[in-house]
Amino acid sequence: MAREPRERDRDDRDSEFVDRLVHINRVAKVVKGGRRFGFAALVVVGDQKGRVGFGHGKAREVPEAIRKATEAAKRGLIRVALREGRTLHHDVNGRHGAGKVILRSAPQGTGIIAGGPMRAVFETLGMQDVVAKSLGSSNPYNLVRATFDALKNEDSPRSVAARRGLKVSTLQGRRRDASDADVVGSEA
Repeated sequence: MAREPRERDRDDRDSEFVDRLVHINRVAKVVKGGRRFGFAALVVVGDQKGRVGFGHGKAREVPEAIRKATEAAKRGLIRVALREGRTLHHDVNGRHGAGKVILRSAPQGTGIIAGGPMRAVFETLGMQDVVAKSLGSSNPYNLVRATFDALKNEDSPRSVAARRGLKVSTLQGRRRDASDADVVGSEA
């Protein structure tokens, strides 16, 4: 029997995403007959073209927890503007709870220099060059949320120009003029 077109479209849409399991937590509830185990999964999902999301799922079995987390991640996708499709436009800080992160744009060929949970976010996002440092808590949930906080604070020149009512070319022209003035000022 042939599948409905809607089902096939949903499978095609799901196949464009790459998902990365970041962390699994096993918890035990002590009951009369012994222990009951449950699992919590943290998953990061992205299309490697500038969209990324994370999700948290809990269940009695690991595969079910991962499935729930993946669905939650797909519901909460955000779009991140990348410079030349490979790095950030500017350095940015993020924070969630005790987890603090610093993300820095990097020249081509640098690669992803970041720790576990942050690396998963950048790989699923499609970022190729970035330097990241985590400060404070190493809790994977807080690190992923802090990374998302930083990515939400990132602005592209296009969005800044639209907000200020300017053209992107004049905005970037001013930046070049300012850097030229710095070079001339240091020579004097």
